[in-house]
Amino acid sequence: MPLDVPALWAQLRPDARGLVTAVVQHRDTHQVLMVGYMNAEALGATLERRRVTFWSRSRDELWEKGATSGHTLHLHDLRVDCDGDALLVIARPVGPTCHTGTTSCFFRRVSGPPDAWPADDGPAGADTTLERVFAAILDRQAGRGMTNAEGRSYVRRLLDGGAPKVNAKITEEAGELAEAIAEQGDPQVAAEAADLVFHAMVGLAHRGLHLHDVTRVLAERFGHSGIDEKAARSPRPA
Repeated sequence: MPLDVPALWAQLRPDARGLVTAVVQHRDTHQVLMVGYMNAEALGATLERRRVTFWSRSRDELWEKGATSGHTLHLHDLRVDCDGDALLVIARPVGPTCHTGTTSCFFRRVSGPPDAWPADDGPAGADTTLERVFAAILDRQAGRGMTNAEGRSYVRRLLDGGAPKVNAKITEEAGELAEAIAEQGDPQVAAEAADLVFHAMVGLAHRGLHLHDVTRVLAERFGHSGIDEKAARSPRPA
């Protein structure tokens, strides 16, 4: 059921300029990414498009985060604080959120004089390019976008075939990568690896998983012997 934006806005307590503070938090890592401001129009656009949109105080206009850079914020959830003067926007970012290229705008830890503040980019996420590719896969899965003049989508065709179709492509691409590593040049190895990663991401989308589910597992494995980690796994059922 669509939210009644005017009714929701009536519950808030905007400042003298008609704005409320909007704190953006990463859906998966819970990292605070940035702070912006919303008016009723920005809140309505965010809820309608599911892409986080702010009101620019310097330009006096709506500002969809990432509209130019492609580093968008996809809305997952929205919460209101107890006083009604701030919003917690829970979103999945595509690429870095900060204009400096870091994951979060809050990358400087205060410890000593300002010129000694270290950069701290917070929890590691997926590479920006992989994030953008995965966002495109999710768009195709949701029926948005097209890849040719007839409006047909390769990703949607794969997903429509279910696990058998997706698994067949992953197996095929893995074999082609193995062959390239053994017999072909570096450019072909890179191309085949890209094909395998792409189809693996389609498999994640089919299962309702995200790139961050994978990076979280990889991050947890740092500092552990790969041999020990593999030996500790539960045996697969026969």
